[in-house]
This record gives sequence, C-alpha cells and structure tokens, in this order.
Amino acid sequence: MALTPQQTSRTQPTVTLAIDIGGSGIKGILLDQTGQPIGERKRITTPQPSTPKAVLSAITELVKGMEKFDRVSVGFPGVIQLGRVKTAPNLDQSWPGINLVGELKRQLKKPVRAANDADVQGFGAIKGKGVELVITLGTGFGTALFINGALVHNIEIAHHPFRKGSTYEQELGAPALKKIGKKKWNQRLAQAIETLDRVINYDRLYLGGGNGKKVTIELPPNVTIVPNMAGLLGGIALWKDGQEKTASAADRAKPAKAKLSRTASQAKAKKPQAR
Repeated sequence: MALTPQQTSRTQPTVTLAIDIGGSGIKGILLDQTGQPIGERKRITTPQPSTPKAVLSAITELVKGMEKFDRVSVGFPGVIQLGRVKTAPNLDQSWPGINLVGELKRQLKKPVRAANDADVQGFGAIKGKGVELVITLGTGFGTALFINGALVHNIEIAHHPFRKGSTYEQELGAPALKKIGKKKWNQRLAQAIETLDRVINYDRLYLGGGNGKKVTIELPPNVTIVPNMAGLLGGIALWKDGQEKTASAADRAKPAKAKLSRTASQAKAKKPQAR
C-alpha cells in the first residue's frame, strides 16, 4: 500500500543545515539525524564590510546547490539572546539588534536556531562530564563553558583582562598572531592556558578554531586540539532537548522591523521632533 505524502514526510530522516559564520569565512554542511556529515563542507569568504545584509546574502549563495534540508543551525561570532545579536566584535558594527534567527527563517523558509559559535563548537567537542572549557582561536578568541554537558550561556572570557591591560582577544586573536608571530603567540597561549586553569579549574580544555592548527607548544594532558569541523558538527545539538526552551523562544521571535542596512548608531541618533 502506497504511503500518503504526510506519511512519507514523517518517515524521511531530518536533515540539518549547519552554518558557521566567522570573521574570515562562512562554512556550511548538511548533517543527518545523528549529527554526521552528508556530503562535503562548503566555504565562502566572509564579505567585507561584513554587514548583516552582505552576510545574509552570502549565506543564500552558500546554500545554492545543496540538497534539501529541514532546519538550520547557526554558529555566530558573538552573543545571541533569543535569536537576536547582542554583540559581534569581529563583524560590522551594525549587527547588534539584528534578529538573526528571524531574518534567516524568512530567507531560507526553514526553522532556524542560533548560538554563539564557540558554544556550537563546544557541543561538537565535549564529553559531557565535569567542567569542560572550549576556546576557539580564530579571528577573535571564543570561549564556551560546560558543566556535565550543560552550557553556561554567554560567557565572554575574550573581553576579560589578560595581560598588560589587554584582553584575551587582543593578545591572542588573529591580528595579534599576525603582528607578533607564531612563536610569541604560542608563548602567550601557554600563559592563557595556565591562567584559565587556575580561574576555571576545568577538567578538560579543548582548543579549536582556524588557528588551532598553529598551536606548537606542548599541551598539558587535559588539553586537546579539536578539528575546526566541530564548529559545524555541534549544530545538531541546538535541536536537542537541552536547548529546547531557549531555542523555542527564539523561534517565536518576530523579524526585526529595522532594515538590515541601518546601523545601531543611526538608530540611536534618531530623536523625536520637538512639538
């Protein structure tokens, strides 16, 4: 007996499009229900300037030619609260306030969930036991903290003072690596690992991100380098029960009323006329 269209849709496995937005590149891959890759990863260069309109258009180009998918997970380089961007230090300054989830739902016509990119990478790397810290070494310095597999939301160690009055991101981001060279950068990284071990008292530390491959120092036994692909593979976790409450609220968020090209500074500058 032939299946009805409704029965067929229920029996087909759910496919997730995982997107990782970075300061230098935007990556995408399809994942099956267990979080395993379907096909090859695709990558395009992050447009400059990296305005919301430009990045969202780039994502549309990225997904062209991909097979069908049912939902979307997004890792974003900044703080996401209820689907909206709160901070985006390594993208254009017009990002704060943009409803990333709402705009992508409208654009891709699929359910969308989004989280900080280090959080997503953490989901793809952690074991789910004890205190686990994830650091992404890329354009900036991303961090995610997990306790027995549960994410501690919106931890931004990157902007905390590290050494000589500078933050972790200023001392270990991509601009610093380019300026001081790999040897000195690795020395700073060793100091950061030692400091964060004393502050966080983590059981395990995972180093990821595009510059993870440039780590040359000898690492402590409880520190591991994870492949950058974890930033995509962790996307499946945004659809698991542990993320349901936060993500569902973001799903219900309405798209931003402001145009994507409008900057936060422009919005603040607009004042009511005197009567």
